[in-house]
Amino acid sequence: MLSVISYPVFVLSVIASLVLSISLFPVGWFEFRPEWLGLIVFYWTFRAPAQFGILFAWCLGLLLDVLEATPLGVNALAMGLIAFLVLTIHQRLRMYPLSQQCLMVFLVLGINQMLVHFLKQMLGGEDAGFSYLWPALTSAVVWPMFSILMDNINRKLG
Repeated sequence: MLSVISYPVFVLSVIASLVLSISLFPVGWFEFRPEWLGLIVFYWTFRAPAQFGILFAWCLGLLLDVLEATPLGVNALAMGLIAFLVLTIHQRLRMYPLSQQCLMVFLVLGINQMLVHFLKQMLGGEDAGFSYLWPALTSAVVWPMFSILMDNINRKLG
């Protein structure tokens, strides 16, 4: 757990993740894009559980709903679920090596993606098979570099 939280780093990371979440990717690669806001919620809830929790994650998800023009509350519920799951396991998660943390990132973000997919299906979306799990896998692959980079930036600026 970080001893000092750099709030400017937090704000900039949230803004960057929101921009990356709505940025354009090549057509063939769009489904492989990591879940950037989910990674940010995972990271900050994991590193500073007392400062960043379920309500804050819900607000970020609501902002993502507005940016993506999805039905209001779908991403908010999913981000709140990520924060809840991370808060539930964050004591054990701190003891895991990065490889096991990657597995936990995949599981938590996979649950997030399943929930979003289920809600969109209930609201009349098209069926996409299991391709909705690609962002969880790419987020797990990105997690070690992302975590180390964010820790280093937060230590230097915090």
